[in-house]
Amino acid sequence: MLILARRTNESIVIGDEIEVSVVDIKGDQVKLGIKAPRAVKVYRREVFEAIQEENRKAAETATGELPSLDEYIDKDTES
Repeated sequence: MLILARRTNESIVIGDEIEVSVVDIKGDQVKLGIKAPRAVKVYRREVFEAIQEENRKAAETATGELPSLDEYIDKDTES
């Protein structure tokens, strides 16, 4: 992990398109501003983890829960 010291109104650049700026510091809270292309998704860690967990749950859905389509398939016309 790279650790950098920055003061208010200072920033770092990630790659060619992402800039992270220190907007404000009050006590133990740091406010960051992030400039990134719209295609780059930026999440707080806890939101990102919640999204990942929901994706895992959706992927685990058993196929047995889906209704059978057998009654809609005409066996005589299958090739």
